[in-house]
Amino acid sequence: MAPRTAEHMPSSSLRVGVDLVRVADVTASIARFGARYTERLFTAGERAYCDANTARAAERYAARFAAKEATLKVFRPSPHDAVDPRSIEVRQLADGACEIVLHDIAIALARRSGITELSVSMSHEQEYATATVVVRLTPSGGTTGARDWSAVGAESAEGNRPTSTSSDE
Repeated sequence: MAPRTAEHMPSSSLRVGVDLVRVADVTASIARFGARYTERLFTAGERAYCDANTARAAERYAARFAAKEATLKVFRPSPHDAVDPRSIEVRQLADGACEIVLHDIAIALARRSGITELSVSMSHEQEYATATVVVRLTPSGGTTGARDWSAVGAESAEGNRPTSTSSDE
């Protein structure tokens, strides 16, 4: 059997994004810029969750920042796409799992990329925080069959099942 080369392999229906953040960098940014930093990057819900545990707030912020960056990597935005980090929100669920909820430009990027499913896994400790995002694409890689992300976000905002889950802590 002849070896398969990239030109003969089918395109994957999965895409993975990973990011690693130094907690000390987030701690320094919060110390230097305070609320300007957190309000520019995180939604009110994210800030409330992170600030609820002052001893671990920087770790929690770092994990959420990593999740936003990992999500952007799977979206593969063009250099002209202005993405507000708050359009990618990490929500903590009552059972401890986390979900990614998309808003505004992030919804448009998910549709354009043909993303049908999205899952996040996050972890953090004193020095580092990491996140991995895995998405499933439409078989053709286009927008046909892509999920209606605005409906998902609306459902999630009302407390229904998450768009994606991960445990945080």
